[in-house]
Amino acid sequence: MRFLTLLLLLTFSAPAMAELPMVNISKSITMHGTAKYDDNFTHLDYVNPDAPKGGELKLSAIGTFDSLNPFIIKGTPAAGMTFLGQSFVYDSLMEQSLDEPFSMYGLLAETIELPESRQWVAFNINPLAKWADGLPVTAHDVVWTFNTVLENGQPFFKAYYGDVTKVEATSDSRVKFTFKHGDNAELPLIIAQMSILPKHYWTAQGRNFSATSLDAPLGSGPYAVSKVEAGRTIDYTRRADYWGKDLPINKGRFNFDKISYDYYKDSNVALEAFFANEFDFQLENTAKLWATAYDAPAVQSGQIIKEEIAHERPQGMQGFLYNIRKPVFQDIEVRKALAYAFDFDWSNKQFAYDSYTRTDSFFENSELASTDGLPEGRVLEILESYRDQLPADVFTTRYTPPKTDGSGRNRANMKKATDILDAAGYKLGEDGIRVHETTGQRLQFEIIDSNPLFERWVLPFIGNLKKIGVEANFRVLDPAQYQNRMNDFDYDMTIGSMGQSSSPGNEQRDYWSSVKADTPGSRNTIGVKDPVVDDLIEKLIQAPSRAELVALTQALDRVLLSGYYVIPQWHIDHFRVAYWKKLGRPAELSGLTPAVTDTWWVKSE
Repeated sequence: MRFLTLLLLLTFSAPAMAELPMVNISKSITMHGTAKYDDNFTHLDYVNPDAPKGGELKLSAIGTFDSLNPFIIKGTPAAGMTFLGQSFVYDSLMEQSLDEPFSMYGLLAETIELPESRQWVAFNINPLAKWADGLPVTAHDVVWTFNTVLENGQPFFKAYYGDVTKVEATSDSRVKFTFKHGDNAELPLIIAQMSILPKHYWTAQGRNFSATSLDAPLGSGPYAVSKVEAGRTIDYTRRADYWGKDLPINKGRFNFDKISYDYYKDSNVALEAFFANEFDFQLENTAKLWATAYDAPAVQSGQIIKEEIAHERPQGMQGFLYNIRKPVFQDIEVRKALAYAFDFDWSNKQFAYDSYTRTDSFFENSELASTDGLPEGRVLEILESYRDQLPADVFTTRYTPPKTDGSGRNRANMKKATDILDAAGYKLGEDGIRVHETTGQRLQFEIIDSNPLFERWVLPFIGNLKKIGVEANFRVLDPAQYQNRMNDFDYDMTIGSMGQSSSPGNEQRDYWSSVKADTPGSRNTIGVKDPVVDDLIEKLIQAPSRAELVALTQALDRVLLSGYYVIPQWHIDHFRVAYWKKLGRPAELSGLTPAVTDTWWVKSE
């Protein structure tokens, strides 16, 4: 009988065992290919593992803040509390390395489980992981965080995690996410990026997650909020009892005992404060200031080090962004024409010492940008499948922004703009403003921004617009008012940017998808609603290889450019940094984000 029982077990168990899915359990995960660092790595290549600990890093921020909750749409969160990217207070399940396109390594999660089908992912919580109050981080915290941010958080989360159908704690230390399908290659990685919140902190005392708050939050990260002066100052103090300080991913990082941010009204005031040693590190974004303002005594004496650090970081798109929800910009011919009034080449010489490069891609400075010339190879194959839905010029021309000789006499471009508007039915009215002869639509709009430094770029553009019969004005708003108007899509045109990573994916839904065009607070600033764009985004998210991801992104780039949704501005391929010489940094820096300061330190006397 025992032999028969064993025989039956063998007979019926073998096929069942053969059907069990293959599950990879690892300390890391990569989007495509193999991770750079194996499971036994000791530290990242772009850190100094022996960096000294101690001292204070003083930083600056512009504007104001009124909240320590970065996960919700309400309020302006303080610097250092960001919900995407590194937070000083909150750890994520895994941490991204900055010298690879997209690889994640264990942090709160000691290991990750992923089947070959990629239809689910599970994370096993590190038994050492603890909140700052000493309680353990559990799988229940992860479940609560995910459900809470999806229900009450930024609209971005619903697009980002849209393919998750279920999240469950299968034990106190294991959490499992189930997906709609296994084609979203990026999804396990972006879930791993999620900052985890303490369920007991938010639920025990009935705290309202949807409300802004200046209470110091409980986290599990390397720092804790130690001082808050609303709108003026926030300090973070390094936790001596931080549970993850000895992990390989953290070795050589978080070296400052204290990190403080002081807020300034504008960047000019902040720069003077920097020269007066009020803070330590300055990332300069204004070419004119970089060329002319850094002659302070501290720079001349060598107390402040000024350098340009090359990077390989995708630059995305910065430009004048049309809000095509507005009737004035719904005609593509209008959008096409107005680009000829922006004389970048002259402005670059006048205001930036010719230091900028004109942007002509939504994925600038990367292999993801559409190449010069006509589409070919796999990119052409992708576009051909949408030929009946695309403008003919997607196949016949490669978009390039209008150029001039930089003399300021851009008569040819102004004539081109006039011809386009005439052909589109916009005729000059008695007051000199063009009006559509059929619809009565006036070419009149407002440009809003929160940075007064853009005024010198905007005013010549407005002057050229006036010459072709278009009336525009520029309005600088305070940061809070500007953000509220952006959240409500209450603007005609703004100056903005769409940052990109080396591995675009689910975030593209929030930038361009039709469903997000009418979602307040989304990053579909322009209001794009295009079924081809929607389909390309989904294919991009499901790309089975790096080569296919690149081809799909290049195709998406060409389609977006053909919509004339922006007037492109500029980019640079290096960081302009200045810092007081008390700071030290690793000899080798990350090519993607070399100016990151969590790997720096205060030099010993």
